Amino acid sequence: MPFARLAEATSPTAHIGLGLAAVGRPGYITLGRDTDLPHPRSVDALRERTLELLDAAYASGVRYIDVARSYGRSEEFLADWLRARPDIRDVVVGSKWGYTYTADWRTEVEGPHEVKDHSPAAYARQRAETADLLGDRLDLYQVHSVTPGSPALTDKELHARLAELAAEGITVGLSVSGPEQAAAIRAALAVTVDGEPLFRTVQATYNILETSAGPALAEAHDAGLTVIVKEGMANGRLAGPYAPPVLREVADETGLGCDAVALAVLLAEPWAGVVLSGAATSVQLVSNLHAAAVDLDVSQVERLVGLAQDPAAYWEGRARLPWN
Repeated sequence: MPFARLAEATSPTAHIGLGLAAVGRPGYITLGRDTDLPHPRSVDALRERTLELLDAAYASGVRYIDVARSYGRSEEFLADWLRARPDIRDVVVGSKWGYTYTADWRTEVEGPHEVKDHSPAAYARQRAETADLLGDRLDLYQVHSVTPGSPALTDKELHARLAELAAEGITVGLSVSGPEQAAAIRAALAVTVDGEPLFRTVQATYNILETSAGPALAEAHDAGLTVIVKEGMANGRLAGPYAPPVLREVADETGLGCDAVALAVLLAEPWAGVVLSGAATSVQLVSNLHAAAVDLDVSQVERLVGLAQDPAAYWEGRARLPWN
């Protein structure tokens, strides 16, 4: 698996990845984007911002990059960066298929910004699109945002096509979302092709407000899957100005930012293979990377874990966040 390259890395930040959801398109649901992104949010401006972040991340020891077909032009921007730096061969590149970006580079649209489709036809189309951009640099291809009712868990034709991709040397994984993440993860663990497990990675939302997938992620890790943690900052709800008082108190005690403390809790989980930063600025990225240096005591962790919400309430709150 490509993630073996991360096991060989010596940098303490090698297990913090950079996700490009917030900078690959002008609109997203992360709080604070009005001050985080350049004005206007043109394609060229966000391309420049993305390349800046990738340079800063790589220089700081980050070795996993996360993109998706639905993250606007994130694959394109990453491909530009990789072409301009052909000597960089030690990054692990993961992308996702299953959502089509429909906002047409706008922040305000009538209807959804992205449309989900986990059919074999959607896979074939998006796999070709990803191949055109990332070519042989793609290491991991994930089904995007699987829920318990997704055909990605039951469609034998799709499973056969994904198994063919795995036979070509690309790792096959899935991301999950919603209040039933644990059920989706456990269902994915049972999917096999010719007696072999199909999915070798799982990417899930996990943060100090939403911990419900933890036991299932531990099971996935024990089954040999690499676990990737997304939305560790709860779409900005754990960042400085929006952070709960308890998180701000613990951050003050450590002398580091709320973001570093929130991400440090996730890095400490024994099943966490990669924890994603969704930074939109280099300053945010550097602050996020301080998570590797945070040393929390037992009482501090207990106080932070006490912030966990009921998953249904958490996801209802997330659904109310505006695309901005």
